[in-house]
Order: sequence, then C-alpha cells, then structure tokens
Amino acid sequence: MRVLYFTRDYTPHDHRFLSALAKTKHEVYFLRLERRGHQQEDRIVPQEVEQVIWRGGQRPAKRSDGLALLRDLRRVIRKVQPDVIHAGPIQTCALLSALSGFRPLVSMSWGSDMLKDTDRGWAWRWATKYALKHTDVLVGDCRAVQEKATTFGFPKDRVVLFPWGVDLEQFKPSKNSAYRERRGWEDNFVILSLRSWAPIYGVDNVVRAFARAVQVKPALRLLLLGNGPQAGLIHSIVRRHELEDKVLFGGQVSNKDLAGMYHAADLYLSASHSDGSSVSLMEALGCGLPVLVSDIPGNKEWITEGQEGWLFPDGDETALAEGMLRAYDAGEKLKEMRIAARKLAEERADWDKNFAKLLEAYEMAHKRAK
Repeated sequence: MRVLYFTRDYTPHDHRFLSALAKTKHEVYFLRLERRGHQQEDRIVPQEVEQVIWRGGQRPAKRSDGLALLRDLRRVIRKVQPDVIHAGPIQTCALLSALSGFRPLVSMSWGSDMLKDTDRGWAWRWATKYALKHTDVLVGDCRAVQEKATTFGFPKDRVVLFPWGVDLEQFKPSKNSAYRERRGWEDNFVILSLRSWAPIYGVDNVVRAFARAVQVKPALRLLLLGNGPQAGLIHSIVRRHELEDKVLFGGQVSNKDLAGMYHAADLYLSASHSDGSSVSLMEALGCGLPVLVSDIPGNKEWITEGQEGWLFPDGDETALAEGMLRAYDAGEKLKEMRIAARKLAEERADWDKNFAKLLEAYEMAHKRAK
C-alpha cells in the first residue's frame, strides 16, 4: 500500500511513526505542512521514507496560505497516487486532505485538536465537522477523543483507539545516581517536569506549586526540562521565589538521553490542561516512575489514584503542592507504585504491540473505499 503521511511539523512523534512505517511492507511518503520555530526533532527522516518537496514545510503556515497549499496538495496526490492518506491534526492536515477530495482518508487526532481546539470558535468547529465528514477512519489515542468525535456525528465504530505507546526496552526501570550526585542531589526528592512551556501544559502552575511545597519540605528539587513561549514567565517565577538553587533548568534533552532523566527522578509531574494518552506519561510508567498528574480525562484513563501515583484537580495549584508533599511522604509506598507503573506500561503502553492498530486503520479505510 502507498501511504502519504501528512503531518503538521516534524517532531519526535513523527519520527517514531515514520520509522515504524518504514519497517512495514508499505511505500511511505512524508509531507510536512509547516516548519515552526525551534526544530523539535534532529534525527533525519528514515531513508526508506520519501520526503515530498512541495509548497509547504518551510515556514509557519498561515490561513491565507490555504488555497495555495490545497492546490499544491492536489498536485502531490496526483504525483504520488497514494492508496491512503494518513493526516492530522484534524483542523489542519486532515482538513486540507478532506478538501482535496481524496479518499480513503485516515485522520489522526493528536489529542488537543479534538479535546480543546474544537471549542475555540465557529471556524474551528466547522473545520472539525468538515474533516470528520470526509474521514473514512479516525485514529484517536484515548476514549475522550472518540467521545468528542461522536458529538460531531462521527460513527463510533469507525474510530480506532490507538494509545501510541513507547519503546519499553528504552524506557525501563533503572537508576541515574551519577546525574544526582553531580548536582549534590543524592539525598533530595527529585520531581521531573518535561512538558513544553506553553500555556496548555501548565508548567507555570508546576513552578508556583513547587514554590509552596518546597517551603514545607526544603529537600524537594525540581528538574525542569524543555522550553517554550512561557520561558520568560517561568524564569521570573523562579527568581521571584528565589528558587535558583532548587530548580534545575535542563533544557532540551535528546531522545537517546531522555530515559536517563526519568531514571534521575523520584516523581514524574504533569499539570497539562489537555492531553490524550500522553507519551511522556507512558515513558514515565515504563521507567517505573510514580506520577502526579492533572485529573483530565486522558490521564484518568491511565492512572488509578494511589496505585501508579496520584491525580490532582486541573489548575489547582494548592492541590498540586499538596500532591508533591504527599509523594515526598509516601515512603515505602513508592516502591509499590514503581512496580504498578511498570506493570501498567507493559499491559497498555507497548509501542510494538499498539502500532499494529494503525495498520488496521489503514486496511479498514482501504476496504471502505472499495
């Protein structure tokens, strides 16, 4: 089967999808809608995948580019002659694919496109409805995406649920004592946050809550990875609360070094306001790391309170600070949580097992189009 994989940018998630597709019997073409700001993925596109050069993919895409991009997308389709288009997010790549008139179309939700963007206004609702109307199969990573799609009239039986999963050989339990020793953190309780510094991920909430918690338990430390548009705000919160010696800015970490960051921590934390099945959450579980996450639907599909970790009310910084203190005081309970976390990852977050669902979606869409 000839697959045109059409995505918004080129991220570590895209690299993982393309690498897995490159190992299948399918002929794979990669189409990138835009290039936004800082390059998130520095690994090259797998050599078995042909990257399509077209009008998009070189700079941020604007709404005013829509007609020109659509015309060129139709040219690409005529040239590649795909058997199926795999496109997402919904209101960008899937919408352009739907407008092209090509079928069969497998639209893939990236989580927030369905869970948040659909509520941003009438234009977003129209884009979602149009894309779904012309979609043969929708791939979603959690039940919340499936439920939201049904509110737009999309048939439940044409949704393939596909929690993306992680490499459980790369993300497995271990210790990174050397990293802690270099920073003098051997006797500290280290909290790891690695979500992008954008409003939707609530990293500002994390730092403010940490400022409260560390006043009660001075042995707490925050390992803060990543970057993003809220960098100025994040740094100002740290300075205002004089946390420079308790917060480590780890920057962007390469994929090969990422597992080591989980191994250096005692607790994974995410205050995201919207998520499907979070890949970083699955990576933490794979590493046997107890978690503290917001009680949004995507997280509640994974975490049972007191089993693999804890949930806190989304956006509640007081409850988040209390959650950090609860984790610090958990003692021997953390050992049980580490075991439960890894067990859950093995049952539900194995990339090698879960990826087969995507191939099933392609086959389902192809049969529908016959």
